[in-house]
Amino acid sequence: MTSGPGYLLRGFGLWRTRPRLMLLGMVPAALVFAVLATLILLLAFNLGTVAGWVTPFADDWSAGARDLVRLLAGLVLVVAALAGAVLSFTGLTLAVGDPFYERIWRATEEMLGGPVPDGDLGVWRSVRDGLALVVIGLLTAAAVLLLGFLPVIGSLAGIVAGFLLAARVLARELLGRPLEARGMDRVERETLFKLHRGRVLGFGAVTQLFFLVPFGAVAVMPAAVVGSTMLARDLLAETPPPSAPTAPPTGRV
Repeated sequence: MTSGPGYLLRGFGLWRTRPRLMLLGMVPAALVFAVLATLILLLAFNLGTVAGWVTPFADDWSAGARDLVRLLAGLVLVVAALAGAVLSFTGLTLAVGDPFYERIWRATEEMLGGPVPDGDLGVWRSVRDGLALVVIGLLTAAAVLLLGFLPVIGSLAGIVAGFLLAARVLARELLGRPLEARGMDRVERETLFKLHRGRVLGFGAVTQLFFLVPFGAVAVMPAAVVGSTMLARDLLAETPPPSAPTAPPTGRV
């Protein structure tokens, strides 16, 4: 898991050689961030009301117990909203900015040398994948919210589970594009991810940490595309091809 974060840091290196391209990659991220930030702020301003709405069972409790439960409920709501927003941000940004990010990962392939994959995902394919990630984000937020109401460990479990789930999906989505361009289907990608689970999760975790910083997602998104392209190439280079099946012996016994 320790080597995964380094790919995001390496991704910032493209700012030195292609600053205009990287700056262009921030435009769709900024637009999507503005929309999601507005929704998060609306939740924050109405957090007390929403926390009371999801904990009606505490209405008749003592003031101290009721306030504590609703404080924890508010914390879980924020974590769930952030987990959903991170995945929704990635899906929407990749869908809206697909032409920009395709140019970025192709520039990365050219910089690293070797043949540049010519697989074309298509605009509608990218939009579909992006919307699918938004749905996953909403489901993740719902799962974190439900987990957060478990007794005693619920809030902590919700925070940890939400972060890890979001990091896992985030990394796989970013890696999906350079791998699909090489003709890898979903089964082949899943096999590759399982072989390098720690590195993939490490990359997703450090990327998500940046996403949680205000405006961090906007600045990091182009570098994340570059880093995921570098990581995809290394994963493929370090993974031996599947061995051919051994032919059964022939001849008489």
